[in-house]
Amino acid sequence: MTDELVSRRSFLSAAVAAPAVPALLTSDRIAIFDPPPERIRIATIATSYAAPAATFTPAEVQQIRSQGKNIEMTVTMSLDELNRLLPEVDVVIGAVNPDMLAKAKNLRWMQHTEAGMERALFPELVKSPVVVTNMARMFAPCISETAIAMLLALTRGLNKYYIPQFPQKKFFAERNLVEVDGMTMGIVGLGGLGSATAMRAHYGFNMRILATDAKPMVKPIFVDTLREPGWLMEMVPQVDVLVSAAPLTKETTRMFDEKVFRAMKKTAYFLNISRGGLVDQPVLIRALNEGWIAGAGLDVVTPEPLPPDSPLWDCPNTVLTCHTSGFSPQRRLRMIGLIAENVRRYANGLPLLNVVDKQRGY
Repeated sequence: MTDELVSRRSFLSAAVAAPAVPALLTSDRIAIFDPPPERIRIATIATSYAAPAATFTPAEVQQIRSQGKNIEMTVTMSLDELNRLLPEVDVVIGAVNPDMLAKAKNLRWMQHTEAGMERALFPELVKSPVVVTNMARMFAPCISETAIAMLLALTRGLNKYYIPQFPQKKFFAERNLVEVDGMTMGIVGLGGLGSATAMRAHYGFNMRILATDAKPMVKPIFVDTLREPGWLMEMVPQVDVLVSAAPLTKETTRMFDEKVFRAMKKTAYFLNISRGGLVDQPVLIRALNEGWIAGAGLDVVTPEPLPPDSPLWDCPNTVLTCHTSGFSPQRRLRMIGLIAENVRRYANGLPLLNVVDKQRGY
């Protein structure tokens, strides 16, 4: 059995030569296991074994196992059990660490259960032939809904006026409110989160969408302009809402800095739905307190949890949702569905979905 990683260009060339070959392009790299494995051994890795609990229900395990022949799946309940299994498994669901990777001599594929990869990739894994896939786009529907909710809370005065006066049983009609209809939204990172937020903003609120992304891609019909990351400082002064939806990498760490916040309109709002590390947080605090921008909606901050003495708690016109925007019952169905589909593809020698470019970090 050989693992074949081919570039997009090579894969397309092969597809032209042999049109019957299925071509599903979901990332900058295509992972194909050819010939397909005759026997599949899967182990799950829990985030903590301190309080052992099944992370997959029997029905979910059956859904995954039913995707091919001769599939064994073990939901490990302790670190000792995992360590016994690692030398034999070819697939893990979860994230390995360097010690686990050293034990997993036959590991071919790691299905991460998160979208962000900044904590899951380490040098040994990056250099290894192990294919890594993630949960990109699985959290996008619920996170994008939180993004819109935070924006509306800011513009319609819910957080500033109405929610605080509710426990006081005061009826005070505030008229200093803003419409989002027809605004311009700037998206930094047009992946799953950015695309879902842009789509809802455009079709739901008639917003004009500008965006930047590091990967070449076809511009969605609901996006007015899509450019490379270098266009950021030209885009920022144009927007009424600036959305941080990029992955956290060495290149993007603290990219939202003083230069960016000072370039924003004083009437503009900033939303961060990706990672707190993308933002120079002390500068954002200054921007909010000194009125450089109109407000901020933050699902993610640094550090997490945010300490009680952080000045971010007291910033004016700020909404914090404590890194919970990715939760909903529906997202679990999508996650299990993706795992099952990727197991089916792995078992049949088809390209996996959501293959991570380990060098780029997403």
